[in-house]
Amino acid sequence: MKVWIKLLAGSILGFVIGYLLPSESHNFIPVLQWLERFALNIGRYAVVPVLVFSLTIAVFELRQDDQFWPFILKNFLLITGASVFVIALGILTIMFFSPGRVPIESAEQLESISLNVTQNIIDVFPANMFSVLAGNGIYLFPVCVFAFFMGMGLNYDRGYTKPVITMVDSLSRIFYHVASFFSEIMGFILIVLSAYWAVRFHDILRAGVFRDLVILLGGFSLVLGFGILPLFLYFLRPRVNPWRVLYGFLGPALAAFFSGDINFSLPVLMRHSKENFGIRRRSNAVSLSLFSTFCRCGSAMVAAVALIVIIKSYSYLRIAPLDILSIGVRALVISFLLARHPGDGAYTALAALCLGYGGGEYRAGYLILKPLAFYLIAVSTFLDIMISAFGSYIAAHTSGYLEEKNIVHFI
Repeated sequence: MKVWIKLLAGSILGFVIGYLLPSESHNFIPVLQWLERFALNIGRYAVVPVLVFSLTIAVFELRQDDQFWPFILKNFLLITGASVFVIALGILTIMFFSPGRVPIESAEQLESISLNVTQNIIDVFPANMFSVLAGNGIYLFPVCVFAFFMGMGLNYDRGYTKPVITMVDSLSRIFYHVASFFSEIMGFILIVLSAYWAVRFHDILRAGVFRDLVILLGGFSLVLGFGILPLFLYFLRPRVNPWRVLYGFLGPALAAFFSGDINFSLPVLMRHSKENFGIRRRSNAVSLSLFSTFCRCGSAMVAAVALIVIIKSYSYLRIAPLDILSIGVRALVISFLLARHPGDGAYTALAALCLGYGGGEYRAGYLILKPLAFYLIAVSTFLDIMISAFGSYIAAHTSGYLEEKNIVHFI
């Protein structure tokens, strides 16, 4: 059975179970919350080792090809272009198709939510280099930096480093297969995640106050992820079938939406990129590391859209064009700073936007959408993963690091 079919079957089964659970009793909520944490940990279990060893050998191989810095530059150009486009498109959409206002409720206390950029920078270079490997698997950027220096070090002297290169290459392949095992059982894991997702979604629908925003964000994300983004592949030479590429990334899209976690979805995306499209490890590991770290424009765009909805709910006055531009620019900057938030990027970005907008008038605005946070995170993670998928495919295709495979051999 295809992996994406397993994921789809698990998602549908879990959604039905969650939707049919009795809404009168909430005794099962703590159980679902515990199961969700357990399921997410299973999905993240192999991400650090597979990332460390794959990225290390990828940096070494790109250095051997004399393509490392040109390839890095190409990825950052794709990341910047995608971020500007997605955030601008989202803001334009919310201005033309404005949803209904959401009720304003007073918040007793602000939650402690912060990007904490200064601490994030410090954590990239801890006092002990090896300590990044013993982290909790949430903040992966220090792991990527560790792998970068390891890969650079392997180019020192082949006479000394050849045994280490062979060992790292073997460990990369071993942990890739370990991660592949977890992607095979991901359908069962998604039963739990989609069940809890459905319970919360059912409550939101019954409340009814966020229905317009739910429909707008859901419809926009589907059009962007399954329509607009694939169309960019028409510009590639030699020509590719964008809908074939979209089909190959259905599995990671499902994993991202119901998990709402980048690190959970990353091993699934790495496997689909390699086995569906033959993207070579030297391209796949580097591109996905960069996109998952710096290209969180889906989360930033959702946060910008949510902020505009909050502002319109506070006031009947029209938002000034300069304020719209300010929101867009700040969202763009924030999209590069969400590496420590793989599972709550959209809500964290919304909190950061609210805390810095309007001289403090909207500091607690993000609390209005707290019941909808899981949905904002689901939509934004889906977009982040789809952008990473198409971006990594474009980088590999234009660099010659891709070997097209027949669609019948897709996993």
